[in-house]
Amino acid sequence: MTDVSSFFSWSWFTPETLRSFEWENYSLLHLIWIIPIVLLIRKFIKLLKKPVLELSLPKIVASNNPWTYLRLIPSFFFLLALWMVVIALARPQRTNEKVEQYTEGIDIMLVMDISESMDLQDFTPNRLEAAKETAIDFINGRIADRIGMVIFSGEAFSLAPLTTDYELLTDLVNSITFNMMDAKGTAIGSAVSTGINRMRESEAKSKVMVLLSDGDNNAGNVDPVFAAQLAEAMDVKIYTIAVGKDGMVPYGTDFFGRPQMIESYLNEETLRNIARITKAEFFRASDDKALENIFKRIDELEKAEIIESRYKETMDYYRPYLIWGILFFFVWMALKSTFFNNFLLD
Repeated sequence: MTDVSSFFSWSWFTPETLRSFEWENYSLLHLIWIIPIVLLIRKFIKLLKKPVLELSLPKIVASNNPWTYLRLIPSFFFLLALWMVVIALARPQRTNEKVEQYTEGIDIMLVMDISESMDLQDFTPNRLEAAKETAIDFINGRIADRIGMVIFSGEAFSLAPLTTDYELLTDLVNSITFNMMDAKGTAIGSAVSTGINRMRESEAKSKVMVLLSDGDNNAGNVDPVFAAQLAEAMDVKIYTIAVGKDGMVPYGTDFFGRPQMIESYLNEETLRNIARITKAEFFRASDDKALENIFKRIDELEKAEIIESRYKETMDYYRPYLIWGILFFFVWMALKSTFFNNFLLD
């Protein structure tokens, strides 16, 4: 609306443009058909009170001569001016409703076991790959949350700090392999303490750790219970997920390509204690579907509050019509003093 030249566009008068408006004073638009009627009545009364002097004119200048209609041109511009003023007074407007969503988000640390036992194939294709796929779905389902990543076997390593760069996190999770760590074993206590260290400066209202492992703590120099107590002191909830089945599970193939079976046993006590101490929950995942449902459950439990703001932005469009009305008024004033208005007597 700042471009003055746009005021003089013929597009202001198209039916599509007029239908696109909301009208603050819609009832005034009835004047568009009332005004011509009033002007015609006024003209008719004027003719009755002031008889027109009949002139002796050649037949060619008789009443059907189109030149006699020239005197209607000033009245036409006067009518246009009135219409433009009416439209301007009706206040044509357009309203855009905008919705803004805001969330403070929460801080989440994913802690994933990549020890050799995660290569067992009671998940498809193995425990680690199933965990990676589910973790990626979990990451991409979050909104405005900062997420970090810790991996561990016999030692722990911080793979990613807390970040909202989900594309980077997805790439990092996809890059996880068994040969990223040299130390053997399962250092759960070290993994928890590494994750807590990454969250020590967090100011989020909610801080969460998701610990995924298939074994008991048998490596590292940090007691898992002590690490859990430290997390509880820092208001970090640790959801623990025990991955795998007990009993005989497939692992690789023999010389003839047949699946090999090895015995698997998962000690849940450590993971249960960590969840209990930090006032979170323990889950057991025995297959891909169960693991997927667990992450969905955690996603539901730790949803950040989304604050929605709605506001309307209203733009007035009366100015173009007011300018056109002033323009038509000046044209009427100019024509009123010319031969158009006096042609064959008003």
